[in-house]
Amino acid sequence: MKNFTKSLLTATTIILTANVVQARDQIRIVGSSTVYPFATVVAEKFGISTKFKTPVVESTGSGGGLKIFCQGIGPSHVDITNASRRIKAKEVKKCADNGITEITEVKVGYDGIVIANSKSAPQMEIDRKHIWLALGKNVMVNGSIVPNPHKTWKDVDPSLPDQKIEVLGPPPTSGTRDAFVELAMQGGCKKFPEIKAMKKTDKKAFKKLCHTVREDGVYIEAGENDNLIISKLEENPKAFGVFGYSFLDQNKDKLQGSIVEDNAPTFENISSGKYPVSRSLFFYVKNAHVGNIPGISEYIAEFTSEKSFGTGGYLQEKGLIPSPDPERAEIRTNSLSLSLAWLADFN
Repeated sequence: MKNFTKSLLTATTIILTANVVQARDQIRIVGSSTVYPFATVVAEKFGISTKFKTPVVESTGSGGGLKIFCQGIGPSHVDITNASRRIKAKEVKKCADNGITEITEVKVGYDGIVIANSKSAPQMEIDRKHIWLALGKNVMVNGSIVPNPHKTWKDVDPSLPDQKIEVLGPPPTSGTRDAFVELAMQGGCKKFPEIKAMKKTDKKAFKKLCHTVREDGVYIEAGENDNLIISKLEENPKAFGVFGYSFLDQNKDKLQGSIVEDNAPTFENISSGKYPVSRSLFFYVKNAHVGNIPGISEYIAEFTSEKSFGTGGYLQEKGLIPSPDPERAEIRTNSLSLSLAWLADFN
């Protein structure tokens, strides 16, 4: 029995030692499909130019990534999550409930959300009001809120094509979807004075009306893979797709972005703020993992270097819209010092 106990203790010691030796030595990143291509390029350059392993980057969508990110601390949990929208207060709370109380926010730059179609079809000129009237579950018709009756773009506005409304876009777990319903749909919804007034009297009803996408097959959820949307648009010139500007920029030989309120989704219009459907991009870091998982600080330094997210950097070549020079300097300083100042916004 003594020999058995001794053997058991020896075996346990070996297993525990092995676990320590096998502690994770590779950064794990999840999150936004929009930020994914940028994070992948940074990870590859980071793996080549440093002594650290190339980080593993997965595209899970912003909401899905934050859900995974907030599950806990330790080698079995991810280190970084990418997001094409800012973290929500309820997500900060979820993280805190699981012991993740120190998170660093890194603003990557800017991106526009485009409504694009095949170059073999005419380019659309629309405004945000048209977008809501085309895709809202319930819309304003002759002064009343009714289930969306619009079948063609011409039904939405006589100036638009007599063509079936067919839009492929991301699911609710996507930060692009969150930003699209807030910037484009809500932006159009509140152009009706009576609905804008509703925001003051019943904010919950206002948000439900403006943010709810129709479910009758007109809007088709195409998953988190933006490349899948692009391939489907090539196959069907009558359809439109919703995704980030960077994907349009990488496929400008095949696709064109719709002109929204007299502004095309170009680098110049997005960076100047003229294009009305644009947003910030982020990634979030668990401070508790810095120093325990090798290379996180160095990865942040690579991502926030001028050669990466700066003007003329390699991420701009991939479609990222860089932040202004002073803002980039502040982002770099705060991210490398693991600043927690942004958390005050949620207190």
